Amino acid sequence: MTDAHLRSRGDGDGSKRDLTYPPLPEALVVPVYDNHTHMEIADGGDGALDYREHLGRASSVGVRGVVQVGTDLATSQWSASIAAREPRVLAAVALHPNEAPSLQEQGLLDEHLAGIERLAALPRVRAIGETGLDFFRTGEDGRDAQIRSFEEHIRIAKEHGLALTIHDRDAHDAVVEVLDRVGAPERTVFHCFSGGPDLARLCAERGWYMSFAGTVTFKNAALLREALVVAPRHLIMVETDAPFLTPTPYRGRPNAPYLIPITLRSMAETLGTDASMLAAQIASNTELVYGAWDAEPVTVDE
Repeated sequence: MTDAHLRSRGDGDGSKRDLTYPPLPEALVVPVYDNHTHMEIADGGDGALDYREHLGRASSVGVRGVVQVGTDLATSQWSASIAAREPRVLAAVALHPNEAPSLQEQGLLDEHLAGIERLAALPRVRAIGETGLDFFRTGEDGRDAQIRSFEEHIRIAKEHGLALTIHDRDAHDAVVEVLDRVGAPERTVFHCFSGGPDLARLCAERGWYMSFAGTVTFKNAALLREALVVAPRHLIMVETDAPFLTPTPYRGRPNAPYLIPITLRSMAETLGTDASMLAAQIASNTELVYGAWDAEPVTVDE
C-alpha cells in the first residue's frame, strides 16, 4: 500500500484559494484527538503534507491522535493500512453515501460492502464511517441505494462491535428514522454535526455523540453554536474533517489536524468554560467511543 495521497482536493467552483497552510496555533495544555480527518487527500498545492507531516504538526500542538476516515473502498484500505503502522492513527472504513447510487448502478455495491466488512475485522479499525445519508447532491432516484448502504453499514458496525460515524447532509429526519428503525449501534457519532438545538436535544435523548468541526467557528453558524450549548458535555467531540472546513480566521485555506486547538478554544468560549477542562472532557469522550489508541500495537513496520 502506497503512502502517497490517493486524490487531491478539487475546487469545483473554479475559485482561487490561498493554498498555504495556516501557522501553528498555540499548543493545548491538555491534549485531545481529531475525531475525523482525511489525510489521504492532498491539499496545499506543491506544499501538500503527507500523513507523517500532518501527525508531526498535530503532536506539536497537543493533538494526541486522529481517526483517519475512508469514504470508499480504496480510501478505507488506505486508512486501515496507515492505522496498522502508525500508533497515532485509528481507522474508520465505509462507503460514503454519495458513492452508493453509482455503485448500485454498476452492480458493485454488494461487492464493495463486503470489502468494507473485511476491513472491519482489522484490529486498529475502530469505526464504520463515514456512512449515512446525503440528499444535497443525490436526487430522489439515488435515495434507495443510499438507505440500503446505510443499513448495511449499521449492521456491520453492530456485528463487529464498532462505533458508527454518521454523515448527515440535508437529511436529518431520514437519518434519525433509519437509526431508530434499524437500531443504532451503542456508540453512534454525528460527524461534522450540522443540526440545530432540536437535533442536539434528540441526539442527547438517544445518547448519540455530536462532533463539531471548524464550521462551529463560522460567523453565520449561530444555530450550530446553540446546538453546542444544548449538547451534554459528555456527548461532544471535536474534529477537523481536513482538508475541508478550516476554522475561522483561516476559512478557505487547507485544513489539517494541527488546527484542532482553534476549534476547541472557540467551542470553550461559546460554552463559557476553560479550554483545558473542555479538552479533558472531549479526550475522555473520544476514548470511550474508539478505545485507547495504544490498546492494540501497530503491526506493520515503516
